[in-house]
Amino acid sequence: MWRELLPVGRYDATGGYRRHAWNAADGECRAWFREQALKRGLTYEVDRNGNQWAWFGDPSAGDAIVTGSHLDSVPDGGAYDGPLGVVSAFAALDALRDRGTAGGGRRRPLAIVNFGDEEGARFGVACVGSRLMAGVLEPGHARSLRDQDGVLLGDAMERAGHDPAAIGRDDERLARIGAYVELHVEQGRNLGDAPVGVASAIWPHGRWRFDFHGEANHAGTTRLEDRRDPMLAYAATVLNAREQARLAGALATFGKISVEPNGTNAIASRVTAWLDSRAADSATLDMLVKEIIHQSGAEVTQESFTPVVEFDRPLRDRLAARLGGVPVLPTGAGHDAGILASAVPTAMLFVRNPTGVSHSPEEYAEETDCLAGVAALAAVLEDLL
Repeated sequence: MWRELLPVGRYDATGGYRRHAWNAADGECRAWFREQALKRGLTYEVDRNGNQWAWFGDPSAGDAIVTGSHLDSVPDGGAYDGPLGVVSAFAALDALRDRGTAGGGRRRPLAIVNFGDEEGARFGVACVGSRLMAGVLEPGHARSLRDQDGVLLGDAMERAGHDPAAIGRDDERLARIGAYVELHVEQGRNLGDAPVGVASAIWPHGRWRFDFHGEANHAGTTRLEDRRDPMLAYAATVLNAREQARLAGALATFGKISVEPNGTNAIASRVTAWLDSRAADSATLDMLVKEIIHQSGAEVTQESFTPVVEFDRPLRDRLAARLGGVPVLPTGAGHDAGILASAVPTAMLFVRNPTGVSHSPEEYAEETDCLAGVAALAAVLEDLL
């Protein structure tokens, strides 16, 4: 499975992946998921929000155990973030069926899911598929999101063969789920010597758009004292955000920028930049972002926000006990499991990342650790089923 997915959406110039929501590479990934489901004799579905499902057992029975992740990527992202969870889900099901411990007298169905547009790389909002399903993203707002080429999310979905008019909270599907367990490559280096760990919580995090306004002018003839250059305010804001985050023990990152008119010999008229900020608690995050905004002088729009997520404690503790006391640790990265936590019991497993690098072509996990992750996922699924 891993070898089949590796070339899909890979950009040769960087070695990274450009599997963005509803583009051609995303379509290839979705076709791969469908093929994996059908070759195993699973019941395949696409829900009203474009998420893909593969069911072992009766989908309508309720109280299902669901596992999976996503297949899309950030721009020039790595191979593991998302796909490791989906591949491991299919592999764990294979292991359970080989052992004869899935199906038979088991009372709960098992589903594997590929949530759409988890990274938000194309339309700017993360976890679109799970947010829509859980009712924390308004359908009209979702349909109106635009990519950098001006393409509406609704139009992109329609071109890919999905009806954007149908999107929205899916109470019927949520009612089917008894628990959701997501396996993911660790996006840091906190597991140490342990190949697998269990997540305790997700830090609160959000995205803010900063618009800095100025006046376009000639770079070679305009005196420094006559300039209204928004790039200066942007640069000062980046440095201030870094310092404020350091003082708060939090994180603040400007990783995306748009400049108008974007000419080498032109003073910018406008700089639009996006802040990603995260902290261990909501009060710290709120204080940090307010201070960054206050000193920026920019017009600021909050584009998304996810409060702190404490994973279901009984489920989390059950997973940790089943795996023999593996590390239990928080994460600063958002996931579909965090979005669904408000609606159903959720938990996460992490697979060790020896470099700690993620959202990059350098993202990596040892095959032995990946196999340990599959074994761990199979063990907890067997326990929950």
